[in-house]
Amino acid sequence: MASLYGFAKRLYLVFNPPSPKEPTASPLRFGILGAARIAPIALILPVKSHPDAVVTAVAARDQGRADTFAKQHGIPKAYGGSGAYQKLLDDPEIDVVYNPLPNGLHYEWTMKALAAGKHVLLEKPSANTAEETRKMFTFAQEKGLVLLEAFHYRYHPATRRVKAIIDSGELGTLTKIEVNFGIPGFFVKDSDIRMVYDLGGGAMMDMGCYAMSISRYLANADPTKVISANAEVLPKFPRVDVSTTATLAFPTSGGTTTNGSADGLTATLLTHFRLPPLLGFLPRWPDFSVRVSGTRGIVDLSNFPAPWVHHNITVESSEQEGGRLRKRTEKHYGNLGWTTYRYQLEALVDKLRERTPEHWYDAQDSITNLEWIEAVYKETGLGSRPPSTAQVP
Repeated sequence: MASLYGFAKRLYLVFNPPSPKEPTASPLRFGILGAARIAPIALILPVKSHPDAVVTAVAARDQGRADTFAKQHGIPKAYGGSGAYQKLLDDPEIDVVYNPLPNGLHYEWTMKALAAGKHVLLEKPSANTAEETRKMFTFAQEKGLVLLEAFHYRYHPATRRVKAIIDSGELGTLTKIEVNFGIPGFFVKDSDIRMVYDLGGGAMMDMGCYAMSISRYLANADPTKVISANAEVLPKFPRVDVSTTATLAFPTSGGTTTNGSADGLTATLLTHFRLPPLLGFLPRWPDFSVRVSGTRGIVDLSNFPAPWVHHNITVESSEQEGGRLRKRTEKHYGNLGWTTYRYQLEALVDKLRERTPEHWYDAQDSITNLEWIEAVYKETGLGSRPPSTAQVP
């Protein structure tokens, strides 16, 4: 009963965040490119409880949609129609731009936002190619601006706790990482933008960016080789992976493994847009899980992209290799009502105010993540998503 009450209270505060007791006189002003479905949970709701941030404007290609979105979420300005995105970028009352546009538009509109002198919170994956990501971060540095790729899960206490368990050596030498990121078929229809190749569609892009990121984060290293990668496609979408499974070799504490041998650390990433029904007819729950195995134990984290809803950290470990495993379960929700996105916002505002964030996700991390996503796509034979042809600064 207590667990159910805690769950209900967490969700209530997420969707009904309390106003800050002492708001700043000149908060950071955010503008949103596109009336995206993710924007409320990713930015609008977190901002409501932050004393130093407000959402000032939204832009959409349709004025009616912009007006409706702005009214629904209490946003003062709504730019719509032709040139709406650029009008928002030209608004002198915007300090930070949130870019949740389709993957294939990330590069164009992030470069244009940086050119307009705006800091950028950029949805993942950062772009269609690693080279585009490199160019964006280089341009941000040249302009003296902050660019952050929105891997929000990393800022949450649950993820940080799993990392601490691994780093403590409790699991011994790491041997295997397994990441599952799959959803039932009814979430991603044929008409979904995630099925459009030119817009950076594909399971490895949309879900694999999470899987690649957390495997690298928990391994505390980057891969050395793609051992294998296989993609499933549909006849209607021959270049878009509905699912991809990849196995990568990682370096271990004893040296770098380049051949995927049994004594090295490997990571298996499974991403799927359309998990098949159980027994052919039973609906499947989404599977967002990660397991890290070592010579002295195992740690599992369920629901790692959204641990603020619910999660379990299950640890089985022994004091020595081959010893009897002891099992325990932990939960780490942190500040009541704070989502992964709220923790991310806290870090971003700290960075913009020249304070040291508790955690940060830097440029090279973003570049490397997409380099290895591209390496997986190369191994599958599908190849990288197409680079942008837009004219950018």
